[in-house]
Amino acid sequence: MEPGPYPPISDYGLLSDCHSAALVSRDGSVDWCCFDRFDARPVFGRLLDRSRGGHFRIAPRAAHTTERRYLPETNVLETRFETDGGVLVLVDCLAVHERAHRDAVDPYRQLIRLLRCDEGELEVELDFAPRFDYGLTTPAVRKLSEQLALVVGGADALVLQSDLGIHGDGSAVRTLRAGDSAHAVVTYGRPHQVRAELLSPGRVARRVNATLRFWREWSSRCSYEGPYRDQVLRSALVLKGLTNAPTGALVAAPTTSLPEEIGGVRNWDYRYTWLRDSAFILYALNTLGYTDEARAFIRWLERTVAGRAEDLQVMYGVGGERMLPEVELTELEGYRGSRPVRIGNAAAGQFQLDIYGEVVDTIWLYHRYGGKIGPTGWQQLIELVDYVEQRWTEPDDGIWEVRGPRRHFVYSKVMAWVAVDRAIRLARRLERPCPLERWKSLRRSMRARIESEGVDAASGAFVQAFGSTAVDASALLIPEVGFVPRDDPRVRATVDRIERELCRDGFVYRYRNTDDGLAGGEGAFLICSFWLVDNLVFSGRRERARELFERLTAHANDLGLMAEQFDPVAGTQLGNFPQAFSHMGLINSAIQLAGSDDGTPAVAGGAVAGSALA
Repeated sequence: MEPGPYPPISDYGLLSDCHSAALVSRDGSVDWCCFDRFDARPVFGRLLDRSRGGHFRIAPRAAHTTERRYLPETNVLETRFETDGGVLVLVDCLAVHERAHRDAVDPYRQLIRLLRCDEGELEVELDFAPRFDYGLTTPAVRKLSEQLALVVGGADALVLQSDLGIHGDGSAVRTLRAGDSAHAVVTYGRPHQVRAELLSPGRVARRVNATLRFWREWSSRCSYEGPYRDQVLRSALVLKGLTNAPTGALVAAPTTSLPEEIGGVRNWDYRYTWLRDSAFILYALNTLGYTDEARAFIRWLERTVAGRAEDLQVMYGVGGERMLPEVELTELEGYRGSRPVRIGNAAAGQFQLDIYGEVVDTIWLYHRYGGKIGPTGWQQLIELVDYVEQRWTEPDDGIWEVRGPRRHFVYSKVMAWVAVDRAIRLARRLERPCPLERWKSLRRSMRARIESEGVDAASGAFVQAFGSTAVDASALLIPEVGFVPRDDPRVRATVDRIERELCRDGFVYRYRNTDDGLAGGEGAFLICSFWLVDNLVFSGRRERARELFERLTAHANDLGLMAEQFDPVAGTQLGNFPQAFSHMGLINSAIQLAGSDDGTPAVAGGAVAGSALA
């Protein structure tokens, strides 16, 4: 089949087995699938090169309309195709092992696709075109029987099983009539380990049912009963789907190089775990009742940041890997011509001062939720604060990972203050030995400099960097982290300027007219827009906050999924998809709105706010 145009980013649905992920288009095509790990080499990568990336499509041959949904409380996708002649239902999942439980989610490394003809009669087409190594390797497809094929090439192998029948080129066509069913199963393995064997239809069905049970049992533990529960639960399912079960790490997104501007160069690999997300993750999971996942993430964090404070990185692989070299795959055209396609992320080597505040705040939040901080953990915290004391006066690369000149970003300074503030709070709570008076003096010095150099004298708003008058969306977090009270006049002045200068129809851009070292533009950041919702709640403008929240969530796709960014002019989602940060923002803003319904404050709009105020 000749490649058609790229579907919109929002056209995709997420599948996950808590180890890896796949994206399925509205037209039944698996255009992205990394078995084994989120950052593994994809076996279907048409998302990044329509002609050579590889895909696996099942759909009616005739013209059709499409409706789809997740089966209730799961990450199992159902797509309904309607033609003039009949109706086809396709159910897709990455199979979770039948023995999976709360503490161990084992995968089969298997994509299962069930078909059912509900009405009439129609021809179904299977188009199986795997490509390994990001589309750079075309593997050999060996037909073993009418229902079985082995695919090998390089370090990867697949087994395709389908009772639709398989031709030598990986295609098939079969007529289904009302009541007929069929299946297709793709199993991943290493060439020397993979076993080409047929699964009975009964075993295939049992694996799908086990996957449904796993997701429904997980969803049943959600303790949130406030407004927008359906959106909150879907966002929680996204977060769980982006969690690596063996380690507890949560990736920012399951994709790489989906552009922040169509045709632009701002295309990054997000299949890693950012320390910056840690406090938000911990807050969201604990608040929704997912304490097992919160503990698993904390264990990953403890292992990963062990060592010298000066060696702390912005991000890590899900196994704690430090080396994430950035490589450009020049052979690939990129999504809708958005080059370069990148794997790895050079931002891992940047100096971002704010991450120290986020890590110490996470330790504080962990303590608040009943976690124990032993002598080793306490010594590590002291070393983190000592390092902040040494370097907080230096310019850094900032929360937005700019690739331009380092600057004295105000948000970075505020988070350095958070590191010291939380350490002081913990020292008092735990009665542990520390240079408490020195820390208090340091905290006062930090505040004095931030308030003198980080506030615009004319407008009274917090600015992006010392010496600048520009505002930055990261300032929306300043009241959330407890640096100033939520009703501080500087907060209102900051929100007012951000609404005037960085907003379009309520969607917030990170910054304007800043030298970030990159060409081109970007969309509005959804997480920043949710931060604006939080700030509207803080200032008592609850109806405006609710209206904005509903406007933001209305631009999720039909499955409730959100990318990193949104183009309010074109009305399209941009950036890697789905984005954990956007869904964390939705969860936290819903909690804020829930807390404001009776006039009482919520625990937090972002994780760090609650930790500051408790």
